[in-house]
Amino acid sequence: MNVSEIMTRNPEAAQVTDSIMDVASMMRDLNVGFMPILDGDTLVGVVTDRDITLRAVAENMDVVDNSIGEIMSSDLQVVSPDTDIDEAARIMEEFQIRRLPVLDENGMLIGVLSLGDIAVRTQNMEQAGEILEEVSEPSRPEMAA
Repeated sequence: MNVSEIMTRNPEAAQVTDSIMDVASMMRDLNVGFMPILDGDTLVGVVTDRDITLRAVAENMDVVDNSIGEIMSSDLQVVSPDTDIDEAARIMEEFQIRRLPVLDENGMLIGVLSLGDIAVRTQNMEQAGEILEEVSEPSRPEMAA
């Protein structure tokens, strides 16, 4: 089974220059905890609701005047729609991430694969549990430079 069969297609994304507040509001309105960050049409980072809390709010950043680019994770792991689900799962485990942006052959963001997609859409709860166990190990994601 390939990523294209179970990924969430056409995900919403924010621009690197958007304010932290605007992205947080966008995430609230969409009821998501993860947002790809683009510079024009190019994926340059990702941010989670946890990133906003720990990197901006807890550090007392001005969330109106600072851009999401200042707190996003820019060391990205991505997959293509043709990537095998087992390979995507291995990447999630190795890099301790719960979501992978999916890029087409031109480098355009076309989807997001989540741990939930693997669990629900493949009906492979054992594999999802193993990934979750690995992903849940303590780590510190890299912030944008």
